[in-house]
Amino acid sequence: MTKLPITTLFLDIGGVLLTNGWDHEARLKAADTFHMDYKEIDERHHLSFDTYEEGKLSLDEYLKQVVFYEPRSFSPDEFKGFMYAQSQPFPEMIQLIRDVKKKYGLKVASVNNEGRELMTYRLGAFDLHSVIDYFVSSCYVHFRKPDADIWRVALDVSQVKPEQVLYVEDRPLFVQIARGLGINAVEHQNYEATKKIFADFGLVL
Repeated sequence: MTKLPITTLFLDIGGVLLTNGWDHEARLKAADTFHMDYKEIDERHHLSFDTYEEGKLSLDEYLKQVVFYEPRSFSPDEFKGFMYAQSQPFPEMIQLIRDVKKKYGLKVASVNNEGRELMTYRLGAFDLHSVIDYFVSSCYVHFRKPDADIWRVALDVSQVKPEQVLYVEDRPLFVQIARGLGINAVEHQNYEATKKIFADFGLVL
């Protein structure tokens, strides 16, 4: 059986192209910076964040449930500014995707969990529109990884066979689920390792 060439990249964003948008470390830092009870806001976060990432809560609604359920000495805009500032790029990875996309004429899609406002900020701040062609993000499709339907939607939108996709993801569970759908899913650990994986799939720079 002839092995089909890779024509499409699926990418996670947080942990691959950028730092995570609003993870445990960022919330710990927020609790310290704004003098909040971390345990209390973390419990509220876990009850609300999936709904936010599925596009069923706005960021303001999420923050009202998690942070501004009582009077604070800081404003929602100040807190949102802090949230956005936690995002940082991995420039080598962004350039790697840009280079391999250009050389091999690949289509590139994100398959990621992200709330709408954080997604909008991150796309603009780091010019991800120049790297990614379309976005299968939880806030747009209204379900999130590990629901296998998010990858099925990405395949449908891409109109590509699973074996023609190389999917770069930093979470082993999500790699496993995508492989179960026939996608060439690989665990991203660092730039050099992922560059070698690309070469193993014929995407040599």
